Amino acid sequence: MIRQRAYAKINLGLDVLRRRPDGYHEVKMIMQTVDICDDLTFEKRKDQGIAFRIEGSDLPADENNLVYRAAALLMEKGQIREGVSITLHKRIPIAAGMAGGSADAAAAMRGLNELFEMGYSAGELKKTGVTLGADIPYCIEGGTMLSEGIGEILTPLPAPPDCHLVIAKPDIDVSTAFVYGHLQADRLPFHPDIDGMAAALAAGDLRGITDRMGNVLETVTVKEYPVIDKLKRKMCELGAENALMSGSGPTVFGIYKEKEAAQKAAAAIKEEEPAGAVFVTAFWNGRLL
Repeated sequence: MIRQRAYAKINLGLDVLRRRPDGYHEVKMIMQTVDICDDLTFEKRKDQGIAFRIEGSDLPADENNLVYRAAALLMEKGQIREGVSITLHKRIPIAAGMAGGSADAAAAMRGLNELFEMGYSAGELKKTGVTLGADIPYCIEGGTMLSEGIGEILTPLPAPPDCHLVIAKPDIDVSTAFVYGHLQADRLPFHPDIDGMAAALAAGDLRGITDRMGNVLETVTVKEYPVIDKLKRKMCELGAENALMSGSGPTVFGIYKEKEAAQKAAAAIKEEEPAGAVFVTAFWNGRLL
């Protein structure tokens, strides 16, 4: 049996530079893995094909799921004629702007690469994964990365200083396609200082990082769901260095220097605010591959 962990991500900064003629958006963002994960297990089976099940979620375990699609794609690429059983233990909130589906798909590719001894490099897995989703190449390795292009051009960055996070996902689901479809990329009121944040990461300057946090997708999502802005303000009132929506939302994270302050903030948010899931966690910068 092979096990893989699929770690969630947040965006410390997210900018959209333009909408390309092919309909994709060109982005410039800093991605960061956090210590919230799904678990996947893989076992060979006598029958051909993919047997897939999900625990901890009512997501359909069918051929439309990204895990199944990633497994089928890699097995076809590697000309694997054996069968596999895959079990996904789900913890990352769904439709949350935390790349849960992409992280699971990336873990499936890593797991099958190991199980069937395919020998694909990280670069080869990324090239295959991007055909299914722009976040998958990042999720193959995780950590702290500058992400450009449609998300497939990745540059490793120094990890941020140790700190603590409160992550709150309101009890709503947000469609990434809806957010990007309504984004006015040519009329954005601001652009986060991504280069300045990268320099702050290199200097180990937490304040330099938090002062530059920004996400242009908030111009769409916050208008639709004002609870996002309410959560951001509440986290800052409760001592966060800064707070931001992750990805296309609706998840909001706040950065705290002290664990006790983060725990108190999380308790207050659970009691007072309409958040469906609240976590106290930290950045994660281990190795996935």
